[in-house]
Amino acid sequence: MNMTSRTNAGAASRRRLTVGFASAAVAVGAVYAACAAVRAAGIGVLSIETSSCPGGTQGNAYAGCTIRASGGKPPYRFVVDSSPSDPTLPEGFNIDSTSGKISAKIIGGQGYYAPKITVVDSRGSVRTQQVTFEIVGRNQFLQHIFPEDSIFHHRVDKLPVDHSPAAAIPAVYRRATLKAFFGNRGTAPFPDGIPAISVPASQHSVAVKTTQYQSYFTAAPIPAYAPVEGTANSQGDRHVLVYQQSEGSHRSALYELWIGTYNAKTHSWNDASNAAWLDTASNALPPQGMGTADAAGLPIAPLLVNADEVIGSGTADAPRGVVRHPIRFTLNHMLNYWVWPATASAGVGMCADSGTPLHVRRRLSQRHPPSSCSSSGPAGEIYRLRANVANPACTAWSPQAAIIITAMRNYGIILADNGISGGLIGTPDSRWNDADLACLKALTLADFEPVNVSSLMRSPESGRTK
Repeated sequence: MNMTSRTNAGAASRRRLTVGFASAAVAVGAVYAACAAVRAAGIGVLSIETSSCPGGTQGNAYAGCTIRASGGKPPYRFVVDSSPSDPTLPEGFNIDSTSGKISAKIIGGQGYYAPKITVVDSRGSVRTQQVTFEIVGRNQFLQHIFPEDSIFHHRVDKLPVDHSPAAAIPAVYRRATLKAFFGNRGTAPFPDGIPAISVPASQHSVAVKTTQYQSYFTAAPIPAYAPVEGTANSQGDRHVLVYQQSEGSHRSALYELWIGTYNAKTHSWNDASNAAWLDTASNALPPQGMGTADAAGLPIAPLLVNADEVIGSGTADAPRGVVRHPIRFTLNHMLNYWVWPATASAGVGMCADSGTPLHVRRRLSQRHPPSSCSSSGPAGEIYRLRANVANPACTAWSPQAAIIITAMRNYGIILADNGISGGLIGTPDSRWNDADLACLKALTLADFEPVNVSSLMRSPESGRTK
């Protein structure tokens, strides 16, 4: 290109820039004019100003919270999103669609919730905001389900090792680290763990319809505000655990649902399976071969580690509690047999005795174990942290984990279901310290050994120990 061409090109470029600036000025002026018109009309951009609400305590009334909206054109309408990717409000909570006020006569939920709340103005403008709630659980009652002489409260640190070929944790899972499938924000925006609630003896029963597996009852005292694992929006197991208190001649009872769904129109519940212990002062176990709300035929509620027992008389930062029960845990695949105190299994593998295959889905004896098994890890097997395994260094600054680790030495962990290997199950609670609980990952399943509890068993039908 020669000098004249460059000069002409430069002039053309300057003209384009001049036109461009003029066009931009017109566009900016139009925006300012539009904003001025909006301001003149008293209409701002629609927004939700509330990002968090006060916490509360399960079983209490809620102090209240009002979702504040601004801009747009009132009146507003408030709704909670029902997408499977977002939780509900904490169970028991309601939102007034016109005022945005959130209230609860009784808080049913526990843990951390971050539902999405949407405001719609009179022109149809929409804004959505995630709003957080942190709820303290009230789970002291879990420590007292079943008598003190139950296998579910018995120390196992002095019992012999179970040398049955069925007992050992399979080699393929031994490198798996422990994982706290409970806590505060570990599964945010959903609560983290399986919740449980206590109701009075006067709680009225409602209909319960079971659609898939075993059913122990068709009506139960399960309130509409009973918390659901992962909330009603979850695509997971959605366990519902309700303990009914005793009063006078009325005996305490435990009701457990798997895939529980509340029907607001009929004031009833649906589930895929359920189980009941109608007298928790008794040591009676479910019939042999009968599952419950988990694959092992075990109760779930009393085997959950919960913040109340860990904190005890202390605080969340300085807990002083004691866990006095085995803690529920999962393996990717259990063996397709069970040992006392379990009553069922759904797993893999076969065992044989002196070359004769044993029918699957039956109870194995720890006193007279099979001679060989193609896999191991029967439902109901208790594993304790070996005495020669030192506490991880992180327990020095992780007091919640330190208390749980002590429990795993004294009471062990009990294999209850198929799931991620090394998954420890507990309740959601805003008092859990997730960074503290991460210390549990310093242990692997190889640090545990199976326990022979046969010397404690009176009967396969009873959890009572000798």
